[in-house]
Amino acid sequence: MEEESMEEEGGGGCEAMMDDQNHNTGGAGGYGRHLLGPAAAPLGDRLLRSPAAGPSCEPELPMVPEANGVLRGCEPGGAAGKGGAGAIAAAININASTSKFLMNVITIEDYKSTYWPKLDSAIDQLLTQSPGDYIPISYEQIYSCVYKCVCQQHSEQMYSDLIKKITNHLERVSKELQASPPDLYIERFNVALGQYMGALQSIVPLFIYMNKFYIETKLNRDLKDDLIKLFTEHVAEKHIYNLMPLLLEAQSTPFQITPSTMANIVKGLYTLRPEWVQMAPALFSKFIPNILPPAVESELQEYAAQDQKLQRELMQNGFTR
Repeated sequence: MEEESMEEEGGGGCEAMMDDQNHNTGGAGGYGRHLLGPAAAPLGDRLLRSPAAGPSCEPELPMVPEANGVLRGCEPGGAAGKGGAGAIAAAININASTSKFLMNVITIEDYKSTYWPKLDSAIDQLLTQSPGDYIPISYEQIYSCVYKCVCQQHSEQMYSDLIKKITNHLERVSKELQASPPDLYIERFNVALGQYMGALQSIVPLFIYMNKFYIETKLNRDLKDDLIKLFTEHVAEKHIYNLMPLLLEAQSTPFQITPSTMANIVKGLYTLRPEWVQMAPALFSKFIPNILPPAVESELQEYAAQDQKLQRELMQNGFTR
């Protein structure tokens, strides 16, 4: 029942409310296109109004069939036009629909009390889920919430709330990592990194309309890039100088941590900030191709010595030829 109520509150009529602040689309254009029918709408609008994208944002105005370019029922020679009843009825219906649309405007109070709490709860669950967990949220409902809030010009507030929400989460993650003992530090960093990157795979698509009509258009940025930057600033940068010595130590002690954990962290750090390669080129080169300069003939003996050292270490740990 709550979801149906929300659909009634927010449904319909966003294009008539949009202005250049967020979307650069005029309200009058949406009204005119509705009267002219779907064929008059721009291709981009028709693509975005796919069934999967949720209900159309345009006012539910009555469609009046046309006859010879004149609205049927309003032409002077028509049967309804003779008494004026058809024209009056059409005008009453349009006025009633417009009034209903205006009553369904999402105010900032509606956004704060109804729409953002739903988004906030869903983001919480996505940020804290473990791989393979079932998340009992309605992706369709969350997508619809975002869609309606964007249509009703709440993109700026929603983006600000999203950034603040995720920043607070990452600051808690960073504090938990700081309290980790050295023997668990690498594994916990790997869990935090994997959990966050996994959450972005759901969060970014849910906010696709905000990304398209506000972040890309107004801010000239991308939501995924912004959220990755948050992890870099609030977690990775604060821990890189503690993490890197532990990674180098683990590298020199075979199987201190699993190869998959080492690979995930090294590749993740490279994604967050490629220049961190300079801190440990040899380590990054094991997992990222073309990091080191090409091999030269004069260093072949050194390469052979490194391989022999690795073989001795493997044999000491129980591996045989």
